[in-house]
Amino acid sequence: MYPIHDADPLLLLATTLAAKRGPAALAGVVAAAELVAGSLPSGQRLAESFASLSRNGLIRAAGDGFALTPAGERLMAEQPKKGTSDQRLFHLREALAAFPAKGAEAEIVVTTAALAKAMAAHEAGAAGSGKNLLVPKPGEADRSQARPGQRQRKPLPARKRKI
Repeated sequence: MYPIHDADPLLLLATTLAAKRGPAALAGVVAAAELVAGSLPSGQRLAESFASLSRNGLIRAAGDGFALTPAGERLMAEQPKKGTSDQRLFHLREALAAFPAKGAEAEIVVTTAALAKAMAAHEAGAAGSGKNLLVPKPGEADRSQARPGQRQRKPLPARKRKI
């Protein structure tokens, strides 16, 4: 598949994460993209990536959401399961470069206005008082040391009283 946009691997990975149990809404894809990358590309780049991936037969519109095609599922199944997000995006970029370009599929047109609305909905949800279970607890990095006041050795046995 040539050319590969910067947001193509990110969008493919985000769609995979968001559409685990069914077609993912646009807001879910945006939330997954921010979770993977830490920040979002512009709405124009995401719209171009939707068009490019759908034109090459990797993403399809399903009802009110988006899902992977069987070719997209095969491509994602070949990716390594472990590694950081940057490593996974790098491997996915290489796989997309080797993917044969079709260009015969129907193109998904996602407007920048719809993407801006989804990004605003995601930011509003992130600013809410809800609890995000994917974020690590603040003190988890410091728990590698022993707690203060804990003994390092087994205590001496108590003395037996003589009767």
